[in-house]
Amino acid sequence: MAQKILNKQDSFVDWFRQSTPYINAFRNKTFVIAFGGELLADTQFTLLVHDIMLLHSLGVKLILVHGARPQTEARLKKLGGELKVVNGLRITNDLALDCVIDATSRVRVEIEALLSMGLANSLTAGKTVHISSGNFVTAKPIGILDGVDYLHTGEVRKIATQTIKATLEQNNLVLIPPLGYSPTGEVFNLNAKDLAAELASQLQADKLIYLINDKGITNPRNQLIRELTANDARQLINKKTKMSDSTIRCIDNAIKAVNNNVPRCHLIDRHIDGGLLTELFTRDGCGSLISANNFEIMRQATINDIASLIELIQPLEQDGILVKRSRENLETDISSFTVIERDGMVIGCAALFPFIKEKTGELSCFAVHKNYQNNGRGEALFNAIQQHAKQLGLNNLFVLTTRTAQWFKERGFKQKDIKQLPVKRRLLYNYQRNSKMFIKSDLT
Repeated sequence: MAQKILNKQDSFVDWFRQSTPYINAFRNKTFVIAFGGELLADTQFTLLVHDIMLLHSLGVKLILVHGARPQTEARLKKLGGELKVVNGLRITNDLALDCVIDATSRVRVEIEALLSMGLANSLTAGKTVHISSGNFVTAKPIGILDGVDYLHTGEVRKIATQTIKATLEQNNLVLIPPLGYSPTGEVFNLNAKDLAAELASQLQADKLIYLINDKGITNPRNQLIRELTANDARQLINKKTKMSDSTIRCIDNAIKAVNNNVPRCHLIDRHIDGGLLTELFTRDGCGSLISANNFEIMRQATINDIASLIELIQPLEQDGILVKRSRENLETDISSFTVIERDGMVIGCAALFPFIKEKTGELSCFAVHKNYQNNGRGEALFNAIQQHAKQLGLNNLFVLTTRTAQWFKERGFKQKDIKQLPVKRRLLYNYQRNSKMFIKSDLT
């Protein structure tokens, strides 16, 4: 029992330490969170509201965009009507518009009531959080497309961005229904997914978050894709996919938002308890992330990476896998290092020390963080070092190792006598470690 408690404590401490940079980074940032009306009927919704309140208490500026499709359809069915869809767009006639207005009004009140409860079992319980909702969105009719009149279905014309920003600065939550208003007093039914993307774009939000019915963005084998660029996402939805039309629309909007300078867009399975917090406060999340650039990159190390490199290689030095290096040595050799950076964290490194005269190079300080091993990152690092060696005109790569010989043997390295080391390197050889030397001659 004591061991289980300790394990839970260690797990909590690890998570809390990992989340701390995000807590600091998200303060005063603007997030647009969009979800469908079906979420209100879900038992998870109350828990989601608590998570939203937690984000608010941490200083995140929140804009919530809600849908009301199931509520609208239920009212239409009761009145003998139906919401017609043509080419993925809903036709909103007079009856449908009345039902949309009724449904969104009820949904808004339900959300406001839950948000007014405060964060349960916390210092904010019972404290009122002010929620603002109003005519922030000016809309226009979609009109007639391919001969079809979409009547009261509209699209965003203008957003009162300055008013919304001023409201957020007053520490209010902003709640926006899928409705827009015209200067002549008309009301239009808007698509909540499209509206959320437009809001995020015009407000230059830091994140656009969709809570969806699917598990996220998936590949043709229905496997979750954790992160991808906007270009990758576009290529994916152009292919045959098993994802729902609703999720594809979210992806399409996320791409548009990213291309309009929204740094990151997330798609999260709404059924996951705590999915919103897991996605935002852990490095790997639980959903899919779309960004303009790669979430994970390989690059040459800089002096600013020293502390991260020490943190990465220290456990391996303590286990005797790597030779101990002082901070001064790392600073001197930093230009020789290549690193893999994942959301600001260095998770892999390798160094190349060339011996130009002998046309050979040493692959050294090769490390991948324990949480990110066995996923091809070591292979990617090795290939990058090998390519760099070729560019320098080197014919061989050698490595000195005590514990990882098999890994290198599987990649074409052959064991050789240490006498074949370059003279300068041989003078520095540590006979107490008794490292074995392996050479790869055919650099590919």
